[in-house]
Amino acid sequence: MTDSLRADGGAVVAPLGDSGDLGEDRPWDNPAPNRGLIEVFRRRYLLKLLVRREISARYSGSFLGLIWSYINPLSQFFIYFAIIGVIFQLHDSIPNFPIHIFSAIIVVHFFTETFNAGTRSIVRNKAIVKKMAVPAEMFPVASMLVSLYHVFPQLVILIVAVLFMGWVPSFTALAAVVMALTMIMILGTAMALLFSSANVLFRDFSSFVNILTNFVRFGVPMIYSYEMVGERFGAATPYYILNPIADAVMLFQSAFWIPTLSEEEQVGRLPDNLFALGGIMIGVSLVLLLVAQLVFSKFEKQIPERI
Repeated sequence: MTDSLRADGGAVVAPLGDSGDLGEDRPWDNPAPNRGLIEVFRRRYLLKLLVRREISARYSGSFLGLIWSYINPLSQFFIYFAIIGVIFQLHDSIPNFPIHIFSAIIVVHFFTETFNAGTRSIVRNKAIVKKMAVPAEMFPVASMLVSLYHVFPQLVILIVAVLFMGWVPSFTALAAVVMALTMIMILGTAMALLFSSANVLFRDFSSFVNILTNFVRFGVPMIYSYEMVGERFGAATPYYILNPIADAVMLFQSAFWIPTLSEEEQVGRLPDNLFALGGIMIGVSLVLLLVAQLVFSKFEKQIPERI
């Protein structure tokens, strides 16, 4: 250690910087440096523990446990199938309607669960936020990963169903699934970051998000087809596909639903430039994530005081 001498011959011990130099003019490093999402993934071990804790807590004291991750989307499927498919007779205009709607439900459920759980994540984990020096971004990210964990049981159900209809796995289908999930991961995390910090300041935001996610189901081609959008809105249809969630839904449908149709039935069902749109929307989602991180960082210091 390097000491500086006083006039009377004594020594004044100065704090050392990271490199061993004198640190009189340098502030001490924050135990939880504000590096945003980079710091979250640098502490992957802690993120992994938090995800495991969230999954265990969700099914704690539950008799069925993980089976609920199958029951919830299946219940939504049967409700929409019975009301929209049977009562409104959409079977006639949308071939293989069950696959069309269930492939959309998986994407919509992934986004809404990430958005809702991520918005409440910091408030729900306020005990950890107060006691541990961890980046607050870790909680919305953990919520997204827990939601992603629940996507896989739903995918198993969908794959089994389409295999009975003659579906054959392909690289194109795999690319569409990966692109769709990546888009929702980025977009869901961005929205969770924005609203989780806002929810700390005003708890009303969690209720607002619950209402907002109700509109998501009607803003994507789930209970109706993309083809119907073109028929109803004509020249305004290009504005519809500027919705990243709608593009992710159609990518999933292109992977699982479209291959179960005949060549004649496939014509005009989805946009021709779907993969290009997906790439653009991933870029848009990344920009939104960057903006969300900047906003979150601005309010992060207020979180321990307001929580």
